[in-house]
Amino acid sequence: MNTKLTQFDHYLASSGPAALVIREHLVPVEGPDATLFPPTFAASPADGFPGGYNIDGEGNEPKIALIDTVGAQSNRIEPMFAEPDYAALVPQVVIQAGAKSVNLLHASHRAGDAIVRCTPLQPGLENAFKELLNGNATALAKIAPTSLVFGVWDSRKTQAKMPRLIASTIRAYDVRRLTRHAQFNPTLDYVAEGVLAEPEDLRDSEGKIIGKHPFAQRGFTHVPVGKKENTHGGVIADGGIRRDATLALAALNLIKAGSDKEATKCLQRYILGLALVAFTRLPGGYIRQGTLLVSDTREGMGRESSEVYPDGKRVTFAVTHEQALAFAKDAAEAFGVGENRNVVFVAKLADADLKEAKKEGKGGKKGKGKKADAADSDADAEQNAEAKTE
Repeated sequence: MNTKLTQFDHYLASSGPAALVIREHLVPVEGPDATLFPPTFAASPADGFPGGYNIDGEGNEPKIALIDTVGAQSNRIEPMFAEPDYAALVPQVVIQAGAKSVNLLHASHRAGDAIVRCTPLQPGLENAFKELLNGNATALAKIAPTSLVFGVWDSRKTQAKMPRLIASTIRAYDVRRLTRHAQFNPTLDYVAEGVLAEPEDLRDSEGKIIGKHPFAQRGFTHVPVGKKENTHGGVIADGGIRRDATLALAALNLIKAGSDKEATKCLQRYILGLALVAFTRLPGGYIRQGTLLVSDTREGMGRESSEVYPDGKRVTFAVTHEQALAFAKDAAEAFGVGENRNVVFVAKLADADLKEAKKEGKGGKKGKGKKADAADSDADAEQNAEAKTE
């Protein structure tokens, strides 16, 4: 057996580590006392969340702000497999929807997403999910292997589900919340210069400019941005910023190729290679406007990587990204990467899918009693929550 292929087999053994863990201290590029901007989330009346930043801590307790969710981090990491240096490791599945081309690596729910379900790939994917339910992930790995790395749930069809192997989150500690306000000033004071006459209905009874008036909306007058309209001014993290990432090796052992032990080992090495490549790559510094984070190199900070064993023992994890990539290439060649595909979104399949959903809604078949599952799902609405709310 090629020793290059077996070099990380201890990560697949029952006696091996339960997980690999990275704790990385980050800092804004402007410095540790700079302002950064957490994501803003829509209000959730069901649990009393008013919307805005997700900051935990009551009263005088230290406040912890969520800077990047598990789903958002996955969204930032997974598309790396479409880049030239990594593209050969996975099948490149591209869906043509109208004038737009979408790589499956960018799909919100990966192999379980509506965009791929409504293509000629649908029968093959449904069969792959059924095989997954029967304990064989090979077919899914041939079509969408990153769905096995970042988690997937075929919630609209077979209900097949695989947990996320890589979970990464960024939080800021002991934060101070800031607010901000703004004032729009037009290029020219159109009324004062006599270019335009002020409309009679521009101001309310108190003489304040009505922000929704066309005169204000089109930029022809000064418009103050009030507190209710713009209150989020970012946070300052007095307690620092940290990214916590985990590669769950114990969960990787759940991925099987049926009862064939050799095929299972080959499949697990392939998925492990992809996971190690994603896990060891330094994340991009850009999170969002106003939040550009880099490694904190101050004394006592930096990055700490560990192999964590079931008995709690911790050993330094020292695999470099270059080593992980070399292994992933060998493991991918041994497994046999699935073919690249270009498929077209079929509107008739979408219509049939919608009709099926209406039928299920009336009959109460699928989708009922799935609330708890949805909350736990690693690949459902959470995945693109940040992109939808910012």
